[in-house]
Amino acid sequence: MMNCRHCGIPLTHNLIDLGFAPPSNAYLTVDNLSNPEVYFPLRVKVCDNCWLVQTEDYQKSHELFLPNYAYFSSTSETWLEHAEKFANQAISKLGISTNSFVVEIASNDGYLLKNFVAAGVPCLGIEPTRSTAAVAEQLGIPQLREFFDEEVAERLSTSGRKADLIIGNNVFAHVPSINSFTHGLKILLNQGGTITLEFPHLLQLVSKAQFDTIYHEHYSYLSVNFVCKIFNAFGLRIFDVEEIPTHGGSVRVYGCHGDDPRVTQRSVNTLVAREQRFGLQSLSTYTNFQERSEIIKNNFMAFLLETKKNNKTVFGYGAAAKGNTLLNYAGVKPDLLPKVFDAAQSKQGKFMPGSHIPIVAPELLFKNPPDYLLVLPWNLATEVMAQYGQLAHKGTKFVTAVPEVHVL
Repeated sequence: MMNCRHCGIPLTHNLIDLGFAPPSNAYLTVDNLSNPEVYFPLRVKVCDNCWLVQTEDYQKSHELFLPNYAYFSSTSETWLEHAEKFANQAISKLGISTNSFVVEIASNDGYLLKNFVAAGVPCLGIEPTRSTAAVAEQLGIPQLREFFDEEVAERLSTSGRKADLIIGNNVFAHVPSINSFTHGLKILLNQGGTITLEFPHLLQLVSKAQFDTIYHEHYSYLSVNFVCKIFNAFGLRIFDVEEIPTHGGSVRVYGCHGDDPRVTQRSVNTLVAREQRFGLQSLSTYTNFQERSEIIKNNFMAFLLETKKNNKTVFGYGAAAKGNTLLNYAGVKPDLLPKVFDAAQSKQGKFMPGSHIPIVAPELLFKNPPDYLLVLPWNLATEVMAQYGQLAHKGTKFVTAVPEVHVL
């Protein structure tokens, strides 16, 4: 039996069992298509003590985030705009200047820190995947190619590199040793400094049955209540929180040392109270998540089967992790979804893990427009429709599958 990654008690309550799947970012090349593919159980547990929702342990992070990691943040224009807006806001709101030191954990390809570099702010990216870190270095962003934990933080701290701002966008949910990670934040943070973390909100996942946001790389599914608890356990404090629309509904928390003079804003208690009213600290809230997810999956399959029966073509757009969860959970293969288009060159010419659906460049969409274009990263549907809106003039209809099949 697995114990909770934070408080250590045995985990006996389930959120969902999504069957077996390969890691969602383990894209295949032509050469390894015929090789055995390793599948792992994809199950999620609920801790009824600290209320951390978490995947079962099967793989270590270095087995999931490989050197040739294929996800590049800069592929999405929406995400680039989000990063630039945050950087400008942080410089203004937090008093970040050329005398400050900014560290981003999981800095990917420099999508965010390049804005601080442009403002003359000294910074460091901590990024374990070589493929993305190399791109960031080309932008003039110093990189530390390691997984962040308390040992890395101690090394930076003792060398005089404490941070005035620590940024972690969509990384807190990706760490298996969440206690070591949080302790590392405490060690690395300068007096008077600020931590900002963004993560998909558990409230949105449960309320909207966003089961496709579950995959092996996401070890944790976080509420503000839990993040407040783990911060307090390591001498930190959440003093402000914002709800943001990214990834189908996320939150950005602002943290500081526990004895920091800044006052905790009303926004924190307000959101924690809303989580409690919804039932995120009650087991009964989680009991029908499996059933709701199965209904979504079955309706999605019915749509694909009906379109094939009527000789209509359906192609996918966005070889995203959430798309791989959906396709593997539903058992979709190329007979129902012949190809997936993606703008990331790192994915083009490869195949989706598990389903083995080929990934092709989006320019080819216009040569043979489908009847339906299924936007797998449904949180980016508006951006995709704006980029490829001319397909609508050729008869293509855009579709999303979660939380229900919706023809846009």
